[in-house]
Amino acid sequence: MTLCCLYYLCYFTKYLRSSKLTIDPKTLINDERHQTLTLRQRYLKQAIGLSIVLHIGIFLWLSDFIPHKNIQELSTILEIKLQEETPPPAPKDLVINTSQATDQPPKDRAYMDAPPAPTAEEWALASKYTLKNSKRYRHSWGQQVRSMMGRSVEGPDQGMVRFHIEVSPNGQVSKVETIWSTSPVAEKLARQAIAKMPALPPTPNGKPLIFQQTISFQPFDTGWPPIYKYDCLPDPPSFKNPFAWDGRSAQNIERQKTIKPDTSAAIDCPTDLMQDTIEAEAADAKRQFEQWGSSSLNKAK
Repeated sequence: MTLCCLYYLCYFTKYLRSSKLTIDPKTLINDERHQTLTLRQRYLKQAIGLSIVLHIGIFLWLSDFIPHKNIQELSTILEIKLQEETPPPAPKDLVINTSQATDQPPKDRAYMDAPPAPTAEEWALASKYTLKNSKRYRHSWGQQVRSMMGRSVEGPDQGMVRFHIEVSPNGQVSKVETIWSTSPVAEKLARQAIAKMPALPPTPNGKPLIFQQTISFQPFDTGWPPIYKYDCLPDPPSFKNPFAWDGRSAQNIERQKTIKPDTSAAIDCPTDLMQDTIEAEAADAKRQFEQWGSSSLNKAK
């Protein structure tokens, strides 16, 4: 707009300089030079007035499209959006997720949600199972801890931790000691879960339960369910290396005697508490195959 006005002024100035005024001598009142200056001033005032009128008209035309109220509302909306987009401060302490994670899982890394906690029926069976140092109770205890640790994501925070646990006869944890750990985050989450664990059933034998438990906080493993169908069989004899020697005493090779296990005690086994699930059978078969399988056998011919 300003450029147009300047162009208009330049055009009139050029026109006045190049034009020749013809005035009748009879009507000449003042000098010709004085009359020419008067006309130039008149045209200049008209150009300036026209420019001012055009500026005012354009300003009023634009004010119809952007009223003052809309400008205030727009500024308020922008302020609200800036406040909402401000990221929250990073938490200083780790927070336990006692349920399934509600946030969006990462798309570029592997993850696994926390497994469900043992049901009331599973805890009822575990509180009556006394074989193998309360095997069901120990497994349910580890599953309860893992269910309270939340989602595990692939990265530096994944890992495993093994604890030495002592449980009082009333089901309360009385002692927790870390034996080893591969992730400080997994250890901290497990300890927080143990501290906030709900009331558990009493131990099966009514005595303090002492055991070791490994908690897996990894996106591909949550701990497999154990097999109970062999719990009535006696424990095999511990292996002793007959060639072990301290290098100072007389070397004596002792052959370990083969002891046939006594299966008479299997008659009194509580078969109603030794039922294995399909998932446990499948996990046990997979574990056996990975342990004893060979890549050189059963090759396709």
